[in-house]
Amino acid sequence: MKKQKTGNNGFTIAELLIVVAILGVLVAISMPVFAGHLEKSRETVDLANVRSAYSEVMTAVMTEDTANYSRTVKLKQKRDNWNAYDPVTVAGITHSRAEGNTEHWIGIPVEHGECTLSYIPDFGMKVIWSGAGGNDTPVSFPYNADLHGALDKTDILNELKNQNKTYFEIDSKCPKSDMLKRVNEEIRKEGSSSLLGTGTWAYMGSPKNASGRYLFWTSMDTDQVGAGKKIPVIVSKADGGFYISETTTATRKKDGMTYVAIADHIADFSPYTSGKQYDSLEDAYNAYQKLLADGTYEKAS
Repeated sequence: MKKQKTGNNGFTIAELLIVVAILGVLVAISMPVFAGHLEKSRETVDLANVRSAYSEVMTAVMTEDTANYSRTVKLKQKRDNWNAYDPVTVAGITHSRAEGNTEHWIGIPVEHGECTLSYIPDFGMKVIWSGAGGNDTPVSFPYNADLHGALDKTDILNELKNQNKTYFEIDSKCPKSDMLKRVNEEIRKEGSSSLLGTGTWAYMGSPKNASGRYLFWTSMDTDQVGAGKKIPVIVSKADGGFYISETTTATRKKDGMTYVAIADHIADFSPYTSGKQYDSLEDAYNAYQKLLADGTYEKAS
């Protein structure tokens, strides 16, 4: 009887190696495509979360809930900058990668980063992307850390010392103030890099000694907040150091006009600098934004 051949001898080793090689090529081709789709989904989620935060901020604006004029969103994307979308529209602001920083849009999204949306009365929305980045793409803090530079560039301190003044105040809400006008001219020269171009601020203390001179800043519009309200502030000492503190707004009058100052007259500054000291404005600013985001001042106001 003749033996019948079944033809089921299987693959040879050479044929298996060819199949494995083909599969390897297909995987190598498909992985970037898959990774691209995955990253696009992350960016889509980030955009949805940021737009949701924008809606929350605008709801706060419409209800005059000043404590919630800012929201911070943690980002999920794993690549720096926008890879799936360009241009991008957030908070009614359309921005492309080629534009760089603008008046209302600062920084780029990065891995492990965050987006802070802040509504500033009489200015509008500011969108700030921050974080160290996941692939050696540093994102610089958008504001000049020298908060006392605008005052120092004027001759105000020398004039006050020549007049033997031991205490002074320059409040950003004060009407018809010659000193404020001169400081604002320097702030305008700094453009969008000046934190003092936003919110409410005041210089106060000693014109002679830097150790006794301070800058108080808040993102809130004190005229809208009203007098007698507790608000968060960043305090900067002229001789170095930043602090997060709290003041109570106060009504002032000048030349028959009423305004709301960032704080009442201060005789002792030590309570405002008794907390944690931050070595950089960026660290203090990030801590301030988190304080706003946790709702602390919604409860306190």
